[in-house]
Amino acid sequence: MKTGAEQIGSRMKAVVAISAAEARLSEDCEVGRSSSVNAKLIARLNKARKSFACRRIDFSATDRLLRKGTPQAGDLLLARVETIGHHAKLESPAGRRATLYPGDEIIVAFGARYAPDQFEADVPPDLSPCELVASGGIAARVLSRHSKTRRATRIKPIGLLADVRGKPLNLADFALPRPVPRGNRPIVVAIAGTSMNSGKTTSAAALVHGLARAGLRVAGIKVSGTGSGNDLWSMADAGAEWVFDFTDLGYATTAGLPIPSLEQVATDLVDHVTGLGADIVVLEVADGLFQAETSGLLQSATFQRLVTGVLFAASNSMGAVGGADWLARHNLSLLALTGLVTASPLAMREVAANIDSSVLTPDDLMDPHIATNLCFSVGGGTNARTA
Repeated sequence: MKTGAEQIGSRMKAVVAISAAEARLSEDCEVGRSSSVNAKLIARLNKARKSFACRRIDFSATDRLLRKGTPQAGDLLLARVETIGHHAKLESPAGRRATLYPGDEIIVAFGARYAPDQFEADVPPDLSPCELVASGGIAARVLSRHSKTRRATRIKPIGLLADVRGKPLNLADFALPRPVPRGNRPIVVAIAGTSMNSGKTTSAAALVHGLARAGLRVAGIKVSGTGSGNDLWSMADAGAEWVFDFTDLGYATTAGLPIPSLEQVATDLVDHVTGLGADIVVLEVADGLFQAETSGLLQSATFQRLVTGVLFAASNSMGAVGGADWLARHNLSLLALTGLVTASPLAMREVAANIDSSVLTPDDLMDPHIATNLCFSVGGGTNARTA
């Protein structure tokens, strides 16, 4: 019978043997395409934890791993968790948040991030160790972080997933097909806000619920932000018959995306759900009015032709009044004000005293009469609560 020391020694040898086997597999997958190597790779990928951002991927398209190269936004990465930081869980394609442990292998996508309450990050220039900057599965290089945010979870790239030609697999390779352009689009209500965490997702879900209770076939879409399922699951739970976001069109995130590309994302998603039979679309725009892509999209003539009006979420009364003024100056129709500001009756009175527009709580938005009046009445939401 082995002593305790001998047992530990045997285990250590096994760990070394496994590490050596992994190194050989990575080497083989970079330069070879034998059926045995490919089978081992597919088995390895099947065992790895998949992230929400990669939910559309057909991993059988993977032929090898590339251990060198310059990653691009949307490229798929097999990585190993090194140290646990701010994001201690990884959101699965089905929405479950799986606890991460050092040594776990995960499949994520490269992408930039703009999150004032968390991280500013970009796509790194190589496959050096980097960070997990979103629980939905975004790999990036952290540039800055909020003072109250923990350091990001560190990950070590193992290799880019690549096809039989050695071309890195990208989310764009598995995007929805371009929809047929539609001229008979339904009403599209945009949800915008002062910043992240201003109540946009809660407001979107509440409005979806009110419209669904009214018997309408509602589509919920998110046109910008960082790949994560939280907003989509919220709208689905609220009664949306279809939910889609920019990851369905091949983007891991939209930070830094040119405005024409964002316009195309919004147009394609609306046309897609129009073709499916949606009666009305609730469309969430990420971040706040001062974020470059959000500001540019909202001011876009293409976007303004696409949407009927804006439900604006604010975290406080000054933000609500300032946001309403910004929308008016940029020719956007304000349907109503909502968001975290509605948690305070005093703050709601401050808003009402300074602007001629409805201030609606989530409970208001969940009311079928108020929800339909807000979206369908001429003049929008100026009298949505009392009509």
